[in-house]
Parts: sequence; structure tokens; C-alpha cells
Amino acid sequence: MTKSVLCAVDISNGDSDIPVLRRAAQLADLDGAQLDVVTVLPDFGETWVSGFFDTGFHEKAVKDAHDHLVGLCASALGEERNASVRHVVATGTAYQEILKTAETAGSDLIVIGAHKPDLKDYLLGPNASRVVRHSAVSVYVVR
Repeated sequence: MTKSVLCAVDISNGDSDIPVLRRAAQLADLDGAQLDVVTVLPDFGETWVSGFFDTGFHEKAVKDAHDHLVGLCASALGEERNASVRHVVATGTAYQEILKTAETAGSDLIVIGAHKPDLKDYLLGPNASRVVRHSAVSVYVVR
């Protein structure tokens, strides 16, 4: 029985993750599981690149990403369903942060879209393929 479903979306993909969100909600609803939705921002951290951004840039980016994530979930799932969704904005490498969030949340299932496939990834996007390879829990890939 699934108790927690983590849905990973890329807010920079516009509305293309709506089918992924809807499938994750359906899967969570089958068992009455908690639905968490995560998006990952790149980490400019301590690198020389971070010097090009104003102080407070990261905090503003996280807030804007959270607002966008909540809006995306509301448009895909409706306001009522969205009210029970936990929205997570992580910073770092996408697949690593997805796996870390799944572990922290105690997720039994990760739902992810197969985006930007490359032949070397066998028609599965690079982040999705890494999540599938390294996940300790089941991964449902939406094509």
C-alpha cells in the first residue's frame, strides 16, 4: 500500500507536466496517499557564477518557483485537491534532489515525466533515467 507519492516536475516546461501531475494524483488517490510535488532549481552556490547575482537572488528564485509550482498544481488538479499537496522547491542537481526529497518524505513511489529524451538515454530523459537507476523505491514514468 502506497502512503506517499512524490511527483517531480520541471516548472520551466510550462504546462507539459500537467499530465504527470494528474497521473501522480490518480496514483496517490488510489491508496489515499499523501501527494508531494517537487521542482528543482539549479544551484549556483559557491561557484564563481554566484557572484553575478544580486544578494537575495536565490531566496527570491525559491519564492517565485514555489508560487509557480503551487499555481501549476492548482491548474492541473484544482484548488481543492491542491490544498492537500505538499509543494517542495529544492536546489541542486535535479535527480539527486528528487531522490533526497523522496527519502526525506518517506515516499513509496516517485512519478516523473520522460522529458527531453536523447538517444543515449534510450528515449528517457537524463534526469528520469538517473532517478530510475538510483531510486530505492518504485518509479512511475509518464511519457
